[in-house]
Amino acid sequence: MLDDVDLLVCGAGPVGCVLAERAARVLGWRVLVVDRRSHLGGNCHDAPHESGVLVHRYGPHYFRTRDEGLVRYLSRFTEWIPAKYEVRSLVRGTLYPFPINLTTLETFFGSKLTPESARVLLDREREKIDRPRNSEEYVLSRVGRRLYDAFYRDYTLKQWGRPAADLDPEVCGRIPVRLDRDDRYVDHPFQMMPRAGFTAMFRRMLRHRRIRVLLDQDFREIRHLILPRKATIYAGPIDEYFDHRLGRLPYRSLSFDFRAIAAERVQPCVQINFPGAGPITRSVEIKHITGQVHPMTVLSLERPGDVGEPYYPVPTSASRALYERYRTLAEHETRANRVYFCGRLAQYRYFNTDEVIQEALGCFRLLQQRFATGLDRSYSSRLQPS
Repeated sequence: MLDDVDLLVCGAGPVGCVLAERAARVLGWRVLVVDRRSHLGGNCHDAPHESGVLVHRYGPHYFRTRDEGLVRYLSRFTEWIPAKYEVRSLVRGTLYPFPINLTTLETFFGSKLTPESARVLLDREREKIDRPRNSEEYVLSRVGRRLYDAFYRDYTLKQWGRPAADLDPEVCGRIPVRLDRDDRYVDHPFQMMPRAGFTAMFRRMLRHRRIRVLLDQDFREIRHLILPRKATIYAGPIDEYFDHRLGRLPYRSLSFDFRAIAAERVQPCVQINFPGAGPITRSVEIKHITGQVHPMTVLSLERPGDVGEPYYPVPTSASRALYERYRTLAEHETRANRVYFCGRLAQYRYFNTDEVIQEALGCFRLLQQRFATGLDRSYSSRLQPS
């Protein structure tokens, strides 16, 4: 029965699956998870391509974390395989390690470097901007105009549909610059992939007698028909929840061209960036990290756009200001109707896979506290946007 619900969850992605699992298993609540898509996992969903090769349907999700406790939690639902996330950028016909490291600098500038001489080189190249106001100024202050033009300028414009000068500093600030030869995309101590895939991991999370899942169902069509006894978790776009009454928040979307190829591998690494001309931002060969053995491979070519499923909140001062107004509405909704807003779209904030699961666990702790003490605290007020 749909009226026998303690917790109503909008979204069967990482946030919804984690909160449903914790509420059912720890609190003993009856949970209903609703998703308008036909599958679990949200944008982490993976499934076999027509060729039989396992692919990430909504772009690559690289699981890495510094949190050993998070690994222990997720290990209840999956085994792991090690993964080495390597990315190259194709600049003027040459593949460079990216993020920029010592090898990148040596190849680009055509000279042998040590960490010390590379530091001197970058100090000479960079522009003296003490307080960068946007992503362009941030990159120029770190690596200078030549590297910015080669690796960042056009890629950022394609990815976001806006020049780096219009984006907050942290957009490009997330990307490190290394003075060693570490060619991994990140240096986190835990870098791995669920052995059977993300979808299988989330399916195991929801395998509980107190959890029901309703797919192909739009939350907006049933939100007024179900009154949960405890709370509602909302992981969709925050402006959509409020019927865009303050205006529409901008999001970037992606479209994918999956190409099956009769070869074991065709790329030297999992991801190649295309920071030059043309609409494609990156080519992903996910077999590099899934551990799948198959005679064929699949390349996924990504093309960003403003139309389609929302993927990325657009980090500008204007969108941040509009989100703050929606966040005020969300805080009232939490207090008045016990609706908790959690996740990338609901908090209008970029999260990596490990980070969004940590957000969900943090939201669950607040639910525990609220129903243990009777306090009614707004989740969104505890998590300020970066």
